[in-house]
Amino acid sequence: MSIRPKKPVVTRVSQAKAYDTIVRPVITEKATMSSENGQVSFVVRNDATKPEIKAAVEMLFDVKVVTVNTLITKGKIKMFRGRKGRRSDVKKAIVTLAEGQSIEIMGA
Repeated sequence: MSIRPKKPVVTRVSQAKAYDTIVRPVITEKATMSSENGQVSFVVRNDATKPEIKAAVEMLFDVKVVTVNTLITKGKIKMFRGRKGRRSDVKKAIVTLAEGQSIEIMGA
């Protein structure tokens, strides 16, 4: 009995869905330092999945994505005019690009 290898999951997204999936790039000192290693960080929709994020980045920036790591930052509780408020949760995606590929976020 032989075990067949799993087929890679190929997710296709429309261009409109790709623009909705990626909200904005993360421009921080840590994200800039990781871009030297071929990683780019984006804020994405909270319901976006890793295959959707991969397909959106590959479509919009015409690059090859190796891996996608995600994390959810919980919103802080802040005071606003004497009342407690809560910021929204934010989902970030750290996208690792193939060797030799890059995305220019800041523009030249």
